[in-house]
Amino acid sequence: MEVPPLRSWDDFFPGSDRFARPDFKDISKWNNRVVSNLLYYQTNYLVVAAMMVSVVGFLSPFNMLIGGVVVVLVFTGFVWGAHNKDIFRRMKKEYPMTFVMTVMLASYLLISMFGGVLVFLFGITFPLLMMFIHASLRLRNLKNKLENKMEGIGLKKTPMGIFLDALEQQEESLNKFSDYFSKAKD
Repeated sequence: MEVPPLRSWDDFFPGSDRFARPDFKDISKWNNRVVSNLLYYQTNYLVVAAMMVSVVGFLSPFNMLIGGVVVVLVFTGFVWGAHNKDIFRRMKKEYPMTFVMTVMLASYLLISMFGGVLVFLFGITFPLLMMFIHASLRLRNLKNKLENKMEGIGLKKTPMGIFLDALEQQEESLNKFSDYFSKAKD
């Protein structure tokens, strides 16, 4: 596994000219933009999320620990269910946003039993929401697309790539290219 480099903050937050509203009518294109940005800026997202989690963890360490454990266990349970139960598999493949929202809702309900709802909202949900908003609005550049092609054909494996594989959320074109590449090897 390879951790990609931290992208410059000028590239991560350039100017308003490199951000645009996604085309909500073309979900596939929007999904490709989100996946590409999640792969390309994953180290930046990790740093920003770590800072947010650190602040919340400092203010409420026990609740943050419980929240993190619950989310990881619920996500693992849903991924296991998606591999073993057809209904979860179809939901994860056809409605990935619904799948993630279901995981978050189940986590929220379990965490609310322990009384750590605010920790869940600010320490876990807010960083994920910020990543999704940035990945949705940030336009891709040529370097971003090239890095994602390398990830897609298996030349590089990164933590976000493994996570997106678990959700079965890779770019369609990358999957087609990867299939072609693997057939050519055989």
